[in-house]
Amino acid sequence: MKRILSIGFVIGMLMPVAVTGQDNGMARGQWKTQCGTPTGQERFPVGSYVELPQHEKPSEAQWQEVEGTRVSWGSTDVRYSRTSVPMSKTCRLQGISGWRGEKVYAQAVVWTKDGLERLRYEVSDFKGPGGARIPGESFETGFVRYVMTDQLNKDGRGACGQRPDHTVYDSTMVADCIDHCLEETSLEKMGVQAIWLSCRIPRDAAPGTYRGRLTVKDGERTVGSLELNIRADSHVLPEPSQWHFHLDLWQNPFAAARYYQVPLWSQEHLDVMRPMMERLARSGQKVITASIMHKPWNGQTHDWFESMVTWIRKVDGSWAFCFDVFDRWVEFMMSCGIDREINCYSMVPWALSFQYFDQASDSMKAIRTSPGETEYEDMWTSMLDAFSRHLKEKGWFDICTIAMDERPMEVMQKTIAVIKKADPEFRISLAGNYHPEIEDQLYDYCITINENFPDEVLERRRQEGRISTLYTCCAEPYPNTFTFSPLAEATWIGLYMAAKNVDGYLRWAYNSWPLEPLLDSRFRTWAGGDTYLVYPGNRTSMRLEKLTEGIQAYEKIRILMEEYTRDGRTKKAGELEKALSSLDIRDLAHEPAWKGVQSVMTLIR
Repeated sequence: MKRILSIGFVIGMLMPVAVTGQDNGMARGQWKTQCGTPTGQERFPVGSYVELPQHEKPSEAQWQEVEGTRVSWGSTDVRYSRTSVPMSKTCRLQGISGWRGEKVYAQAVVWTKDGLERLRYEVSDFKGPGGARIPGESFETGFVRYVMTDQLNKDGRGACGQRPDHTVYDSTMVADCIDHCLEETSLEKMGVQAIWLSCRIPRDAAPGTYRGRLTVKDGERTVGSLELNIRADSHVLPEPSQWHFHLDLWQNPFAAARYYQVPLWSQEHLDVMRPMMERLARSGQKVITASIMHKPWNGQTHDWFESMVTWIRKVDGSWAFCFDVFDRWVEFMMSCGIDREINCYSMVPWALSFQYFDQASDSMKAIRTSPGETEYEDMWTSMLDAFSRHLKEKGWFDICTIAMDERPMEVMQKTIAVIKKADPEFRISLAGNYHPEIEDQLYDYCITINENFPDEVLERRRQEGRISTLYTCCAEPYPNTFTFSPLAEATWIGLYMAAKNVDGYLRWAYNSWPLEPLLDSRFRTWAGGDTYLVYPGNRTSMRLEKLTEGIQAYEKIRILMEEYTRDGRTKKAGELEKALSSLDIRDLAHEPAWKGVQSVMTLIR
C-alpha cells in the first residue's frame, strides 16, 4: 500500500508546470511571449511557425545596386541580417575539410531585391575518390530562422539581474535557429535568407575530396547553384561517446512537458524529448542532470525543477523515499546515449526549504533547515542512506554524484560531512568558485572560466581519475553563447578548454526554455539565449553547432598532441601549443573570437 501511495503521489506532484496567466482564455492572435510581445499565432508551435516581425527595415539605398536574386557561400561565424545586403561579392565554390567522423559546416546565403514566393533548396549526392559517396543521411540542413534577443547589461560586464522592463534593453531579431522542419519559405523584397548545412563525414569514408552541389530554387525555377567540396582527412575522430571532453549541459525535462503539453513522465513525454537528448549525446554530453529535491534552484527557470525522488515522512516521524521517477529518467537518458555520470542536485538549494509529503496530515509540507543543524543532518542522512542502497542495487553508484552549485566553502564543508557520514564512498560534485580547502574531496569540480586550477592540482586530479572543468553563465560577457554572442565564441570555448588543459565545460541550461523559445529568446533575469541551446522540434541552434565544433577541435588537439609526442614531432607540437597559449579571455573585449579560433584551426585541419 505504501508503494502505491508514493507512486500516485509522485504523479500528482509532478504534473506539467502550469503556463502563466496569459493562457487563460486567450484567443489565437492574443497569445504573447514572456516579455509581452504578441505572437499572432497559437501558443507553443512545434511544426510550422511564424517569426516575430522584423523591426529593422531595409535601406533602399543599400539595395539599389542589387539586381534580382543572388546566392553565395557565407561564413559560419556570421549571423546574417534579414534586411541588409550580406556581401558585395559572391562565392560560388566552398571548400571545407575535416577528419572522418567529424561534423563539418557550411552556410549559404540568398538575398533578393524582388522577393521569392517559394524559396527551397536541394543538396546533391557527394561523390569522391573511386566512386565513393557520402550518403544523404550524413547531412543535416535547414533554413536559418530569426528569434528575438536583447543585449548585455548596460555596463557591458555581464547579463545577470532582473529584467522586468525589456524596453531598457535594445531588442533585435537575430539568426540562430536552424529549422530542418521547414521545407520552403517565402522571402520578402530586399530580404535575406541563410541556409545551414552540416555533414558528419562517415568514419569509413575513403580519404579524399567529395564534390557536391547546393541548388537554390523559387518553386521549380533555379535561382542559383553553389559547389561544395568536402575533404575527408585520413585521421578518424572517435564516436562522441568516446570523446574525452566532459560536456555537461543541464537538461530540463519539466520545460519539455510544459511546451509539448504532455503529462510529465508519460511515454509521450519521453518520446518528445528523445530526439533532442540524442542530439545532445552526439555533441559529446556525458552527464545526466537529476533533481532529487523540490526547486533546487528556487524556481529560477520558467519551468522549475521538481523532485525526481518522492520524500515521505511517515506517521511515526521516520522517512521513506520512492525512486521510481528518478529511475525512469536515468534509464531514459541512458537509452539516448548519455551514461557516463549522474549529477543529483541539490543538498543545498538556494531557498534551503525541503518539501515532503506528510502522512500524518495527508498534505505537503516543507522543512526550513541548513547544513550544520541537527534536523538537516537527520533528514539527509536518512535520504542518502536509502539513496546509496538504491543506487548500488541499480548498479549506478559509481557514476553518481551528489551535486551542488555556487555554494560557499563553509557550507560545503558541513554538507560534505553529512554525505560522508551517510556513505563515505559517495562521489561529490560542485560547480562554483575554486576552494583549495575542499578540492580533494570533490570528484567533479567545475570552476568559473576566469579562474584557474593550479597545474599540480590539475595533474593530480587527472591521475586520480577526477573531473576538472570550467563553466560560463550570465556573469561572463564573453566568451558566451547568448543569442547575440558572436558565434565564434562558442567554438573558442572548446579551444580554451584545451589551452587550460581541463577536462571539459559546463553550462547550466540546455533546454530551460522561456515561454515561447522559437520566437523570443529573452528571459526575465538573464540575457537572451542564456537559458537554452536547442529549440522545440529538435531544432538545433547555430550556437550549439559552433560549440560542438569547438568540442571536436578539443578532441583533435588531444589526439594530435599524443601523435606528435609519440613521433617526436616537437616543432608541430610547439606550433600548436603556441597558438593555444595565445587564447586570452581579456582579448575578446577588443578582438573578435574568430581570429583566435582561426589561428588554432589552421593547425588541426
